[in-house]
Amino acid sequence: MNTFDYVRPTDIAEAVAAATEPGAAYLAGGTNLLDLMKGGITRPNRLVDVTRLKGLDRIEPLADGGIRIGALVRNADLAHDDDFAKSYPAVAEALLSGASAQLRNAATVGGNLLQRTRCGYFYDTASACNKREPGAGCDARDGENRLHAVLGWSRACIATHPSDFCVPLAALDAVVEIAGKTGRREVALEDFYRLPGDRPERESALDPGDLVIAVRLPAEARGFAPHARYLKVRERTSYAFAVVSAAACLRIEQGTIAEARLALGGVAAKPWRARAAEKILAGASPDSAAFRRAAEAALADAKPSGDNAFKIELARRILVRALTLATAGTPPRIAALPASAFSTASGALQDA
Repeated sequence: MNTFDYVRPTDIAEAVAAATEPGAAYLAGGTNLLDLMKGGITRPNRLVDVTRLKGLDRIEPLADGGIRIGALVRNADLAHDDDFAKSYPAVAEALLSGASAQLRNAATVGGNLLQRTRCGYFYDTASACNKREPGAGCDARDGENRLHAVLGWSRACIATHPSDFCVPLAALDAVVEIAGKTGRREVALEDFYRLPGDRPERESALDPGDLVIAVRLPAEARGFAPHARYLKVRERTSYAFAVVSAAACLRIEQGTIAEARLALGGVAAKPWRARAAEKILAGASPDSAAFRRAAEAALADAKPSGDNAFKIELARRILVRALTLATAGTPPRIAALPASAFSTASGALQDA
């Protein structure tokens, strides 16, 4: 690693001022950043340690019925918060399906939003990667790319976003709170991430020095709790990123889908909100025919970016299955293998 300065600010304003300097990076749990530094992928000349900032480690119910999650809340703490798990079960299921227990104990909510792609060519400094080095090219295009994007990709980049947590957040209209040089602002999580276009190094709406301080979920998101699931297909059952994943949240009234919220993971450079599929399901009976129509609409614009055409049909099937599980109802407890296709309600269980 290169030599770097270490700064530990005492408040948000001081942190933003310190991180505005070129080459600075925020340090929280460090579960992704330190790996990037060790591999020479990221070489910050200043680390701004935000772990001691007050007020960013709280889970706060809001007066309007929503919830505000501080950026320093640990993934495990959020997933195991009783009220949160009951109110937003798909989000808790997604959190518990990511990484290992040890990493979930260290990783933060803000860091989860900002984790970098797990594209092998991004991590290999001997390979060409426009995301790591703008203008270098994209070796993934003609390389090992079976796990790469099928939606929203460009000739400059075919990488995917790795987060599980962000998929149900996108479905439930989460909002990201940001502190920056010009003050505080809010961005819908769906708009927080950028598609690669010809500038894949620009991954989010953040400007230099911007600090994610919280994520909010609106009150209406609680209305999906009785029928909300997250399903993830991975190459091994634990400690692996999604090949494809889906969040399905339904509001069912008198046997009819009154409203649907859907998002896909592992298919694009951002969590992919399936709004066309949501419209198809509104007012429909919750049956396999409607689910298949919705899945076709969700993947209507998908195209292979290499040797990954199978992901398109896989994504359709996972969305259908997630919808089927959501229709059956949110289980009272999260299974021991959260979000796994091999998990059953009658299997080994653990509290959420």
